[in-house]
Amino acid sequence: MADNKKETERAELHKTIWGIADEMRGSVDGWDFKSYILGMLFYRYISENITAYINKGEEESGNAGFNYADLDDATAEDARDEMVSVKGFFILPSQLFCNVCKVCDKDENLNETLEHIFTAIEASAKGTDSEDDFKGLFADLDVNSNKLGATVIKRNEKLVKLLRGIEQMQLGDYQDNTIDAFGDAYEYLMSMYASNAGKSGGEYYTPQEVSELLTKLATLGKTEVNKVYDPACGSGSLLLKAAKILGKENVRQGFYGQEINLTTYNLCRINMFLHDIDYDKFDIACEDTLLSPMHWDDEPFEVIVSNPPYSIKWKGDDDITLINDPRYAPAGVLAPKSKADLAFIMHSLAWLATNGTASIVCFPGVMYRGGAEKKIRQYLIDNNYVDCIIQLPDNLFFGTSIATCIMVLKKAKKDNSTLFIDASKECVKVTNNNKLTPQNIEHIVQMFADRADVQYQCKLVSNSTIAEGDYNLSVSQYVEQEDTREKVDIVELNARLEKIVAHENELRKRIDAIIKSL
Repeated sequence: MADNKKETERAELHKTIWGIADEMRGSVDGWDFKSYILGMLFYRYISENITAYINKGEEESGNAGFNYADLDDATAEDARDEMVSVKGFFILPSQLFCNVCKVCDKDENLNETLEHIFTAIEASAKGTDSEDDFKGLFADLDVNSNKLGATVIKRNEKLVKLLRGIEQMQLGDYQDNTIDAFGDAYEYLMSMYASNAGKSGGEYYTPQEVSELLTKLATLGKTEVNKVYDPACGSGSLLLKAAKILGKENVRQGFYGQEINLTTYNLCRINMFLHDIDYDKFDIACEDTLLSPMHWDDEPFEVIVSNPPYSIKWKGDDDITLINDPRYAPAGVLAPKSKADLAFIMHSLAWLATNGTASIVCFPGVMYRGGAEKKIRQYLIDNNYVDCIIQLPDNLFFGTSIATCIMVLKKAKKDNSTLFIDASKECVKVTNNNKLTPQNIEHIVQMFADRADVQYQCKLVSNSTIAEGDYNLSVSQYVEQEDTREKVDIVELNARLEKIVAHENELRKRIDAIIKSL
């Protein structure tokens, strides 16, 4: 029954979101518009979040029927300091989403009203522990952009439609909802726009099923961890998948990530809030992970999950200081300038706890190419850091049809071997893409857990054998492909051919006899 309610709520939510997108279509490019709808969704979320918190406190104090939204701003100011210390931000009653919606179609200066509110929310955190988590959060929700319309009147018309659309979303009480409604709205929007936007969107989005597989691999056998980390966190979907699988209360110190793209960094922080992760439970940094890594001083991470950008360019040996970087120095060589993939692997390994697991999506070329990449693979294998390599099906990701791999890293292994899993057939076709089903994910994780040979599926290979094979880590090198071609019995086929020839000869004799009789 609960599942039916959940799916009904989800379907309603998706229908409303699609309606808003449809209403706004043509005025703002889809991928740009995503920032507007997510920003406004975030504005509604924090408005309801702080209102629900204050109302609950008042009711518990015996003030039944109290509603923060009805309070005057002057009286509400008394709660500012307490709310900033607890929630990390403050919103006056007149600035709440619900109160702005009541009068938005009558406000000729709606764009200015919203700009003032967004500035005030960010300013409320200034000089406090939450400042970094709120700074610039509304930067991509530009209420004065020409993308919304050529004139103030046109822009305000679009803003009214946007507010009304977000207001209509059936999100209920975010605490009691059977679905993670705000978070689900975010995920739906991201997948909707990523699938329509090709690489421009897809590079920031890891499909939910791949996120689930990566996270289940990295958290296998763990019920509680210190922290979860993603060095190329994008919009944060992998971090939040860990929160869902482990339970956010079982991630003691919270969720950490780094993202180089400012817009995506803002979306990631918004995503944390929309999934009810408080400001003191996440630490997302905006910087180049390979050149300016954050979280140097933090204790290593027990869970690392990542889908770093494929084969991007980086400074590499153009910067002579990088070879002395403690992350890259152990391998004695830097990843090629044109392909930074293994630089992300070395970074993740450096940030990984002794008892931790990292699962990282990789471009297949890094498994077999020579040169510097081979030397880095040699370092990883000789030091027994590679736990498993998994070959995934092709066409799983938005914007690329390439069959990717997963590399699982561990620093404390029980054997001196590497498991190779061929999961290239573990999928179903959905429209133009392949998709991992729950059964596919379960089967891959089970093979990973069993760590045993299964013909045509997985093989445990000693690291000495890998060394003899020139440190090639391609799954096809070790897991034999099943020959699915129809097997032909040559003896039986020859016997059948003889019968056919004999029958043809008999027919010819009869035809000749008939012709002679004529």
